[in-house]
Amino acid sequence: MQNLHHRQRPMSDNAELLSNRTHTKKAEADVLLVSAFTWQVKLFGSLADSSFPVQCFLVTAVRVMAKIVMCETLELYNILNQCRRVPRLAEINYLCLIDANEVKDYYRSHIITAKNAKMDSEGTFLLPEFVEVESMEHVVVYDNNTSSLQEQGRATSCAQVFAKASLNPVKILRGGFQRFSAQYPFLRTEKILNTIMELESLKIYPVEILAGLLYMGDEKQSMDFTLIKDLKIGAIVSISESDTLEFMKEIHTLLITPVADSVRSDLYSSFERICNFVSSHINMGSRVLIVSKQGRSRASAVAIAFLIHYLKYTLKEAWTHMLKCKPIMRPNTGFLQQLSNWELHTLGTTTTDFVSHF
Repeated sequence: MQNLHHRQRPMSDNAELLSNRTHTKKAEADVLLVSAFTWQVKLFGSLADSSFPVQCFLVTAVRVMAKIVMCETLELYNILNQCRRVPRLAEINYLCLIDANEVKDYYRSHIITAKNAKMDSEGTFLLPEFVEVESMEHVVVYDNNTSSLQEQGRATSCAQVFAKASLNPVKILRGGFQRFSAQYPFLRTEKILNTIMELESLKIYPVEILAGLLYMGDEKQSMDFTLIKDLKIGAIVSISESDTLEFMKEIHTLLITPVADSVRSDLYSSFERICNFVSSHINMGSRVLIVSKQGRSRASAVAIAFLIHYLKYTLKEAWTHMLKCKPIMRPNTGFLQQLSNWELHTLGTTTTDFVSHF
């Protein structure tokens, strides 16, 4: 909810922010003049105390327009489904998601947590009143169907306004609401405002590793029948000592590999069997979900092994891909050594020094 996310910044912080905005980014510059601000105010907080010399100077801050890039639907899906202790959507500086469609279209349906972009009387998009765009980790803009940066649609016009305020790249959703809602109909809504409590209790879906094919999550998600149905999961790979999922065998194709999350555990000997299982289902067009207890160490190690096997990624390439999907994923050091051995076995060479890279 917008007013819950608003924090008023002190004037001194505003001045400091402007002076710090001299970072270099690829874009056009908008030079601002910040008048007469003194070291005395900065250091001593008062102009009244004349015992200290007042040294006035002008600060020239270069406000650089952020880069505008395209964002794939999978990327936004994963942004929406990040979680630490609670969904990251509950963090005030995590995501600014802007719907640039007409108001009537926005009220009919939009992506969860999206805010409708406002316009002035001349048809120019405005920044949201109670959102600190410059502090946002992700800024994503979409309209109905913009598919490239060359299109001069509502999303492009809106993104240009946000790029002047953002410190991070502003992303335009490729294919817009039309494509995203077709792929993830369960992530669209008519709800306009969300309380913090509602955001903290949002259903979090497994991250998507390969579009429409491979997903990774935790054990709890694998037991959520609504979630499994929404994602159209056809097979589940469970890397856990728990027998919690045994009952799922009657409903879904299930491969259970009982391995503990320990640096001494042997996951390597199961890589080939798991990769062949996942490959066979993906090749038939069936979606696969890989899970472990927390979905961070064992599941991510298996997902990385599969990327090396199926796409012939190097360990570094697979690691980088996984970090984009789930930044908090972390195979333990024992699994990392086994992945290095798997890279050698699969590719015939070890191209990644895992000690220095990871």
